[in-house]
Amino acid sequence: MENKYDIVIIGSGLGGLVSAIILAKEGKKVCVLEKNNQYGGNLQTFVRDKTIFDTGIHYIGGLDKGENLYNYFSYIGIMDGLRLKKMDEDAFDVISFDDDDIEYPHAQGYENFIKQLSVHFPEEEETIKKYCEKIIYTCDSFPLYNLRNGEGYQQEILSINAKKYLDELTTNEKLKAVLAGSNFLYAGIADKTPFYVHALSVNSYIQSSWRCINGGSQITKQLIKQLRKYGGEVYKHSEVVDFGFENDNLVSVKTKNGKEYFADIFISNIEPKTTLKMVGENRLRKSYYSRIQSLEVLPSAFSLYVVFKPETFKYINHNYYHFRDSTRVWNANEYSDTSWPEAYMLSMNISEENQVWAESLTAITYLKFEEFEAWENTHNTVSEKGDRGSLYEEYKEAKAQVFLNEIEKKFPGIRECIKSIHTSTPLSYRDYIGGHNGNLYGYVKDSNNPMKTFISPKTKIENLFLTGQSINMHGVLGVTIGAVVTCSEILGKDYLIEKINQELKDKQ
Repeated sequence: MENKYDIVIIGSGLGGLVSAIILAKEGKKVCVLEKNNQYGGNLQTFVRDKTIFDTGIHYIGGLDKGENLYNYFSYIGIMDGLRLKKMDEDAFDVISFDDDDIEYPHAQGYENFIKQLSVHFPEEEETIKKYCEKIIYTCDSFPLYNLRNGEGYQQEILSINAKKYLDELTTNEKLKAVLAGSNFLYAGIADKTPFYVHALSVNSYIQSSWRCINGGSQITKQLIKQLRKYGGEVYKHSEVVDFGFENDNLVSVKTKNGKEYFADIFISNIEPKTTLKMVGENRLRKSYYSRIQSLEVLPSAFSLYVVFKPETFKYINHNYYHFRDSTRVWNANEYSDTSWPEAYMLSMNISEENQVWAESLTAITYLKFEEFEAWENTHNTVSEKGDRGSLYEEYKEAKAQVFLNEIEKKFPGIRECIKSIHTSTPLSYRDYIGGHNGNLYGYVKDSNNPMKTFISPKTKIENLFLTGQSINMHGVLGVTIGAVVTCSEILGKDYLIEKINQELKDKQ
């Protein structure tokens, strides 16, 4: 049979491609199917005005030799091919507020992190130390985070609420806001986000922080190269629209262009809600199906992509997380028409090692999907063009100007440096990345009921597995580890971790 494989993977996001390489390295015949014109999911880049922009990868952590993502990337064979630029050692992230002139640094290396923040909070040095120890302890509670065998997932760790932990740590409101200031990384929600989500998100950046020179799609190129090296196949413009069953056995997937691909095992790297709808409610336990469909998604975003006139705006080698005031850190996604945007993340793109002038910047803020319900039934991607109409374009433009006004408060005169402005909305994220309602990072994780929001990579269909940002953790590191978890369900956990560690040892 021409289209018969050991494993078919739906979606070529990071989780799908990492899973594909791990399994292809094991001698499996693997095929990856992608609906879009470009592989990579959140790793995709795009060009506007001859300038490269990232969809989702604005910086990466844990890539210094021996750190966790470095080890995972070395095992799958992509580390040596990446072009990276280390961010400012003393401030890879800066937290700032409208009502405060001080720019608060998050520095690389735990000792340096404590040292740089203690300049602004000298009386809180011990508190900052305690916070760092808690992050390290929490990350160590997840064995796979550091490529170790072990069970992990202690209920007590999963149940600690991030905001509540900081409230108990110190009474210094400004310090609390600064420590939680980069929570746009996981779209933090005050009464729900667990501390482990915060810890796993920020730890690798504190270890080491990097920008991808010329964008994150270089990761995709390296992944595809490795996959093909091991005999894997990958096809774009191949949107999976249905599963094929014989009796109760899953035997194939069917694509929009009429092809059918058969396999022994299937891994879905697309939205779990969409996956289960394709399987069909009647084939799954009602309670399982309903639980997944009812999961709350994290907020969506509006992004501004600015191309600068040549040599007008100095390149900044750190990111900004900026808030109207320090009380908005946990609820910046709750805004009114007049208060939007309450906060934003601002990041520069880099095209060469020693860059002096910025070619572009990306600014991202929360924006609710509901604001775009009028255009909910439209669809527009490079591979499937659609027109959302002039009202949509006007609405986007109005939002862009309001957002730019806010950025100009932080960077007076920035408008004079701008050559062109481009935008993406929750609909763009939905159509290109495939997340439900264009959400940023999958589903809300809830410290009040951790297991309700836990999704196993194993489904109730024996040979169907899940991977991607909604399984385990989001982010480059989280999704990479998630892919290892998914593959360990197929290959055996002890076997896979030992194999990775042995290979890393042999490389040294």
